[in-house]
This record gives sequence, C-alpha cells and structure tokens, in this order.
Amino acid sequence: MRKRSFPPVVDQRTRLLILGSLPGEQSLAAGRYYANPRNQFWALVGDAIGVDLPALDYDARLRTLLDHKIGLWDSVGEAARVGSLDSRIRDHAPNDLATLAADLPSLRAIAFNGGKSAAIGTKALAGLSENIALVTLPSSSPAHAVPLSNKALEWRRIRQFLEII
Repeated sequence: MRKRSFPPVVDQRTRLLILGSLPGEQSLAAGRYYANPRNQFWALVGDAIGVDLPALDYDARLRTLLDHKIGLWDSVGEAARVGSLDSRIRDHAPNDLATLAADLPSLRAIAFNGGKSAAIGTKALAGLSENIALVTLPSSSPAHAVPLSNKALEWRRIRQFLEII
C-alpha cells in the first residue's frame, strides 16, 4: 500500500526544517505529524526550545514550532510500506526538498529525524547551498531504543540555529 507524507509546515521565518522519514500508521490515521504517543518528537523539540509541547493541542504545537522558526516535513513524499518501520519503506519517491529549501529565505539548517530520513533527504538535497547546515539527529521513534535523556542531548543541538540561549 502506498503511503504519502503530509504537506510541509513552514513559513517565511523558518530557520530550521526538521525532516522525518514518512508518517507512521497512527499519524496517517490521525492526519497529524507524530501522533503516536510513544514517539518522543514533541518532547524532544519541546525540551530543545523550552516549551512543554506535549501539553499543547496539535494546532498549538504547530503554531509554537512556527513561532520558534521551526518547520516540519518528511524526506519521503510517498512509498510502499507495511506498518510504520522505516526499514520497511520500499519504492520511495522523495519530497522536493531542494525546491522547498530554496523558497525559505531564512533557512539556516535542515535536521533529519533519524538515519532513514538523512539517507533519503541528503540525496534529495544534493547541490544545496553550503550555507545551510545538514544535521542528523537520533530518531524520535519508539523503535529507536535509546534513553530519552541521551536523545535530548543531541536534539538540543538545534538551538544554535534558532538563536535560543
């Protein structure tokens, strides 16, 4: 079965674009990024920006990301996948990341949420301006069994692109 990513969440202020791989089953069913309550994305980004994102409703989370100059999208535009694991992504087509990046005048960095997103996204961004940093972060997925505290240390690296002291 073909799965498709959601539209990007960005605006002209976006300085950091965080790219997942492809929404999982719970996210696709809910029509929301990172809807699986076991996925640590909202906690990790919230920790990095100093906001309790898990306590907010979904629309407020997205507004808060944009207010902090963070955009959200996926490296994979569509793919065949059974279940939610990145390792099961087959026959993928990447999103047009280079065009989106070129349309974001304030963009300073692209952060990949996990290795699969980085592997696909890096290829899709070949030739991107060297003024835009590419950062690979540990996956927020519950399948990536690393303690939250360890992931949080790595995810705090995004602060440098957001002017958070």
